[in-house]
Amino acid sequence: MEMSDKGLQLIKDSEGFVGHVYLDAVGKPTIGYGHLIKAGEDFSDGLTEEQATELLQNDVKWAENAVAAAVRVPLNQNQFDALVDFTFNLGSGALQGSTLLTLVNQGKMDEAADEFPKWVHAGGKVLQGLVTRRNAERELWLA
Repeated sequence: MEMSDKGLQLIKDSEGFVGHVYLDAVGKPTIGYGHLIKAGEDFSDGLTEEQATELLQNDVKWAENAVAAAVRVPLNQNQFDALVDFTFNLGSGALQGSTLLTLVNQGKMDEAADEFPKWVHAGGKVLQGLVTRRNAERELWLA
C-alpha cells in the first residue's frame, strides 16, 4: 500500500509548512512538512510548498515500509494512512514497541484506535499539536 492523498494531507496539516530551516519540538533541524534535515543537505535558500510536497512524498516511503513490515493483518486505506502518519511522526521504533501495533496485529481494531491519544508527549511534555494529531489519526482510523 501507499499513503493516499488524504493521508498526505493529514501529515501536511499536522506538520504545517515552513519554508525555512527551524528546530522541531525536540530540537532537530527541520524544513517543509516535517523534513528532518540530513547531513549534507543545504536548505539555506529555503523551499517552496511544491518542493516541500515532493520531499514529503519521498520522506513518507520509509514510514510506509515500516508499517507494511510490522503489520500482519489486512488494513483499509484509512487505517494504513493513520499508522503511516503515526510512524512518520514518532519513528518506526515507537510503532514496533507499541501496544497499538500489538492490538492491530491481534485484529482488535477498535481497541487499537484508543491507543493513539496516549502518544502526546515530546520532551516529557504534553504538546497540544500532538493531541490534535493523535485525535486526527484516531478519527481517520475509525472512518
